[in-house]
Amino acid sequence: MIIENYPISTKAWPFEEAKKIINRINQTQKREVILETGYGPSGLPHIGTFGEVLRTTFVMRAFKKLSNIPVKIIVFSDDMDGFRKVPTNVPNQEMLTDNLEKSLSSVPDPFEKYESFAHHNNAMLRRFLDSFGFEYEFKSSTALYKSGTFNECLSKILEHYEEIMEVMLPSLREERQKTYSPFLPICKKTGKVLQVQIEQVKPETGTIVYKNLETEILEEVSVLNGNCKLQWKADWGMRWAALGVDYEMNGKDLIDSFKLSSKICRIIGALPPENLTYELFLDEDGKKISKSKGNGLSMDDWLKYASSESLAYYMYQTPKRAKRLFFDVIPNAMDEYIDSLAKFEKESDEDKVDNPVFHIHDGNPPKYKGCPKFSMLLNLVQACNAPDIDVLMEFIGKYISNNDAATLKFMREMAEFAITYYNDFVAKSRIPFPPNEMQKEALIALKIALENVDEKASSDEFQNIVFEIGKNFFSKDNKAWFLTLYQTLFGAENGPRMGSFISLYGVKNTVSLINERISHENK
Repeated sequence: MIIENYPISTKAWPFEEAKKIINRINQTQKREVILETGYGPSGLPHIGTFGEVLRTTFVMRAFKKLSNIPVKIIVFSDDMDGFRKVPTNVPNQEMLTDNLEKSLSSVPDPFEKYESFAHHNNAMLRRFLDSFGFEYEFKSSTALYKSGTFNECLSKILEHYEEIMEVMLPSLREERQKTYSPFLPICKKTGKVLQVQIEQVKPETGTIVYKNLETEILEEVSVLNGNCKLQWKADWGMRWAALGVDYEMNGKDLIDSFKLSSKICRIIGALPPENLTYELFLDEDGKKISKSKGNGLSMDDWLKYASSESLAYYMYQTPKRAKRLFFDVIPNAMDEYIDSLAKFEKESDEDKVDNPVFHIHDGNPPKYKGCPKFSMLLNLVQACNAPDIDVLMEFIGKYISNNDAATLKFMREMAEFAITYYNDFVAKSRIPFPPNEMQKEALIALKIALENVDEKASSDEFQNIVFEIGKNFFSKDNKAWFLTLYQTLFGAENGPRMGSFISLYGVKNTVSLINERISHENK
């Protein structure tokens, strides 16, 4: 059933994606909608995997607001895939090297905590997803292959073997064409997922024949019940058909793979899912983040320095644009999240749907009011010489307009994040500039002006005072004046709205800060 009274004129991307699914089910008449996100546990799960599940969740939430048809997300782990490369960011490298080519669910856990390396990585991913309260159904490739869940579709792959080869071979290098097969037998002796040439295909018996490269003997093996694994493009298309997947996202690097898998899905009689192609997550150097390298930010890294909501905000924004995932993006993501919260209550119902916090909080964001920004807190930490949390909260408590328990709890978390982030990333890089003579005169004038204003003046009044001093010394070049303030007071090229900072830090403290910077000019 489609809900007609929801403001679906919104251009918010999760609703655009949900409408694609609705158009699909209007044609297929399905009674349940399946969204899937896939993960290969060949290395520790990275933040890109989390982002894909989060974005798919945004689409599911939007769909629920447009339709009463049951919908769920399947998080699929391709843990029966062969272990082809040892990641560099895990222990027991020699042991892992000895287990190359085996199914990931058969490779021992290098951390010695779980049944296998795949089980370890699956558990890590599920822990993060559960901590964010995601609604999902976890599926293991190994379990589904061995239980026979995929048998019907595997039989269809075998029946249409030649058609699928005609699709796949043109996409492969000449050398690879000679040995390619959609089926990868699993050696009963070694447990390795074999990439071998198939000598004979027998749809009538559900078997394939291949040459064992060690013994040179032809062996016949069933493709059912986990005796064979599909190459991943064939596996992807088969999985969509077997699980009835209606929607799946993928990164830009998998555009061609999605097209090939879609063709295979159609060959075995199923409709490929609707799709969103997103841009890739990049590390500090602009390179694609990788499970095997462990480059870029991890989820634990982000959550050490900022809230989960700020991470969700960063993931929500512009999925079709490449994103750097490094520590320097965190403060801005936190500030933009706070800005979006502040706007939400003032917006019309239609505009609220376009606000990222609507999707982050499933339509019901918290009502935090008067919260100073994260960047402001970083400057406050510096001005206070990296105080403990209670000192910082004294300033914040005087500043915020809403002292309810939820707001205070949120701000305390923000303050803790700010202290940690400042100590780890800001303290060593921020060295205040000594002012030149004109800058010193301007700072003294600002100090005198502040000494003659009421401590309880508004942030706008403080801002006007700052502007007036700037006009007197820097004519109309406001940028040069504010750059002077940021460089001399905070040792930075950018800084807070000065009126808000003075209101938060206090007039007396700001005057003391100016005095300190002036007195240390030649030290």
